[in-house]
Amino acid sequence: MLVALGALLLAASYPPFHLPFLSFVAIAPAVVLLRRLELRQDTRGALRWGFWYGFVTQGAVLYWLVVALWHFTPFSALGYLATIALFGLWHALLFWLVVRVRLRFPVLPLWVALPVAWTAVEWAVGHQGDIRFPWLGLGTSLADAPVLVQWADIAGARGVTLWLGWCNVMLVEAADSRAVGQSGIVRRFALVLATIVAAWGYGAWRIRTLPLRELGTVGLIQPNEGFREKWDPRHADSVVAKLVTMSRDLEARGPLDLMIWPEAAIPGYLRPAWDSAVARSARESRTPILTGGIYAEDRPDGSYEYFNAAFYFDSSGAWRRYPVYEKRYLVPVVERVPFVPARLMQGVPGIGHWSGGFGRGRSLPLYPSTLGRFGVAICYESAFEELARAYRRAGADFLVNITNDAWYGRTAGPYQHVSHLVLRAIETRMGIARAANDGISEVVDPLGHSAAETGLEREATVSARLRTSDVVPLYTRLGDWVGTLVVLTTLGFAGLLLVDKWRSRHLS
Repeated sequence: MLVALGALLLAASYPPFHLPFLSFVAIAPAVVLLRRLELRQDTRGALRWGFWYGFVTQGAVLYWLVVALWHFTPFSALGYLATIALFGLWHALLFWLVVRVRLRFPVLPLWVALPVAWTAVEWAVGHQGDIRFPWLGLGTSLADAPVLVQWADIAGARGVTLWLGWCNVMLVEAADSRAVGQSGIVRRFALVLATIVAAWGYGAWRIRTLPLRELGTVGLIQPNEGFREKWDPRHADSVVAKLVTMSRDLEARGPLDLMIWPEAAIPGYLRPAWDSAVARSARESRTPILTGGIYAEDRPDGSYEYFNAAFYFDSSGAWRRYPVYEKRYLVPVVERVPFVPARLMQGVPGIGHWSGGFGRGRSLPLYPSTLGRFGVAICYESAFEELARAYRRAGADFLVNITNDAWYGRTAGPYQHVSHLVLRAIETRMGIARAANDGISEVVDPLGHSAAETGLEREATVSARLRTSDVVPLYTRLGDWVGTLVVLTTLGFAGLLLVDKWRSRHLS
C-alpha cells in the first residue's frame, strides 16, 4: 500500500498536474517504509522493498515511455521495463544504505541520511554513461511554483531536491506524536514552514529585483507533422515547403529577429533543393533561421558518422560559415544503443537508418544574432543542467531548445519535458525559446515564467518577445556543488560502514 501510494503521490507531483504542495509529501511513503524497516532491523527487506519502490514509482512517472518507444520498435515494453528496473536497483541500494547507516549510527538523524542519499542517487542516474536519464529529479516537481525555486540560482535543481527530501522526512516525523511528542510536532512543522517562507521570500525578492533585458522577437514554428507522415520520403518535399510557408506567414505579421524551426524539421539530410529553399527564405526576409536536421561527417577510412543536428542560416542565407551543432546527450536505445559503438549499429540490418547509431557531438558552438549569442539544446538535452550551465559560462545570452515530441502522444511526457526549462532558466538566468514539432512551444524568461505557450498536436506559428538577464548566478559559476557534496557525503556513509565492518572482524 505504501509503494502504491508513493507511486500516486510522485506521479501527481509532476506535470500535467499542477499540485506543488504534493512535492512536500511526494516521498513520504518512502520515509514511512524506511522507518518501519529500521524498526525491524530488516536490511534484506530494505533491498527488496527499495527495489519495488523505485520500480513501481518510476513506472508510474515514466509510463509514457512505452507509447514513445513504440514508434521505433514493438519491443518498447522491454526498454521501459529495463529503465524502471534500473531505477529499482538504485532505490534498493538507497534503502539498504539508509537503513544500515541508521542502525549502525543511530545518532545520524533520518532527516540527514535520506535526503542526502536520495539526492546522490538522483545525481548518479544523470551520470551513468550511455544510460544516463536525469528525466525528473524531485526538485523539478516544483517547476509549476517558480517563486519557490528561485534559489536554484544558488544551489540548482539538486539543492531543491535536497530541501524537499528534508521536508518530507520532517513532516512524516511530525505526524508521529509518540516518537517526537507534542513539542516535537510543533517544532518540526514550524521548521518546515520557516523554510518554505524563506524560499518564498527569496523568490519574491528575486522576482522583484532581477534586472531583465529585452532582446527582441523570436518566431516559433510548430508544423505538427505526424510521426509516420514526416519520415515518408514521398512527403519530404512538402514538409520543407510547409515550414517555409508557415515562416513567411509569420513574418508577414511583423518583423522577427530569429526564426526557430523544431528538431529534425528537415526530414533527413539537408538536400541541395532544401538548402536553397531555407537560405532563400532567410535571405528574402532578412531573418536568420535555426532548424533541426540530420548531419553527416566523413571519417578518414571512407565511412561516415551521422548526427541529430541543428543548422544556423544567417540573414544572408549562409550556414556553412557556422559550425553545425551536433547533439551531445543522446536518448538511450532510440538514438544510441548503450555501450555499443555507433559504427557497429549503423550496419546492423533491421535496425533502420538513423536509429540507435547516432554519433555524439563534441563541440559547443555559440551562434551570433541581433538578439545576442545563443546555444542550442536538442530534445531532452534540456534535462542536463551542465549543458545550459556550460553555454552560460561560455558567454551565451540565451538558449534555444528545439524538440520533436510527436512520439510522446497525448501523455504526460510533453508536459514533463517542458518543465525542465523552468529550472534551466533560473539556474542560468537566461531566457529560453523553445520550438516543438507538435507542442509545447514557448518562451521562458530568466525567472522561470513561460509565455506564448502552444497546445499539443496542433499547427501553430508564434511570435514572442524574448527576455534575458546579464546576471551570471552563483550556481553557474560554482557548478553542481550540491550534487558533489551529497555524493561525497554518501560515499562517506558507505566508507564508515566498511571501516566499522573491518574493525568488528579484526577485533573479534
